[in-house]
Amino acid sequence: MTVLLLAVAILGVSASGPLMAATTAPALAIAFWRNAVATVLLAPTALTRGRRELAGQSRRRWLLVAFSGVMLAAHFATWISSLKLTSVAAAIALVSMQVLWVVVIDIVRGVRPGIVVALGCALAVAGVFVITGVDLSLSREALTGDALALAGGLFAALYVVAGSRARETLGTTTYTFLVYGVCAVTLLAVCFMGGVPLGGFAARDWALIAAVTVCAQFLGHSIINHLLAVMTPVVISLALLLEVPVAAMLAAIFLGEALPWATYGGLALILAGLAVVTLARGRRQPAETLVGD
Repeated sequence: MTVLLLAVAILGVSASGPLMAATTAPALAIAFWRNAVATVLLAPTALTRGRRELAGQSRRRWLLVAFSGVMLAAHFATWISSLKLTSVAAAIALVSMQVLWVVVIDIVRGVRPGIVVALGCALAVAGVFVITGVDLSLSREALTGDALALAGGLFAALYVVAGSRARETLGTTTYTFLVYGVCAVTLLAVCFMGGVPLGGFAARDWALIAAVTVCAQFLGHSIINHLLAVMTPVVISLALLLEVPVAAMLAAIFLGEALPWATYGGLALILAGLAVVTLARGRRQPAETLVGD
C-alpha cells in the first residue's frame, strides 16, 4: 500500500507540469487559484484543531510564515511562467535544482557541503549548461523559460529553509493552511496590480486548473506529507526525482513535445547530480522535502 501511495503521489506531481502547460490561462492566475482553493479546503480543520497553535505563535514565527508564503508565491509565479516558454521536461528538471540552492544557502550560512555533495552539484550544474546551451540554439524564449525555472528552484529553497523553522511549532495542516493562504493573498495582490485576469477563462481551462489542484495539491503533496510518517525523507526525495522522466513522457504523449537528444543528456546529468546530493545529505541529516508542483 505504501508503494502504491508513493506511485500515486509521483503521478500526481508529474501531471501538474503538462496540465499547466496546456492551460491558456495566465500563469499567475493558475498559481492563485490552486493555492486559494487549497486554503479554503484546509480552513475548517486548521481553524478548529489548530486554534491553540495559532494563538501561541510569536511575532518571529509569524514573520517566518509570511516569508515562506511570499517565497512560495514567487516559486509558483516563476515556475508556472517557465512552462509557457520552455519544455515541460526542462522546466521540471531545472526547478528541481532547489536541492542545490539549499546547499548554496547552507554555504552562505557557513556549512561546508563535503566532497560528495560538491561532486553531485557539479554534475547537476553540468546538466543545466547542456540544457540551456541547447535551448539557446533553439530560441531565446526557451532560454528565458530555463532562467525562470532556475529562479523557481531558488524561491522553493528559500521557502523550504524558512518553512522548516516555522514548522517547529506548527503542525502540518496548520502550517500548510497558513502558507498557502499567504501565497494566495500575495498572488492576488500581484494579479491586481498587474491587471492579470482571474476569470473569464474557457471551460477547458477551468477544468485543467481543477485537475492541477487535485493532482498536485492533494493527490501529490497530501499523500507525500502522509508518507513522511512511514518513509524517510531521503527515499521520498529520491522517488520525487522520477517526476522529471514521468512528466517528460506525459508531455510527449499529450502535448507532442519532441526534445533534442542533447536535452535528454542534460536531464540525465541533473538527475544523477541531485540523487548524489540527496543521498549524501540524507546520511548527515534529514533531507529537506522537495517542493513538488
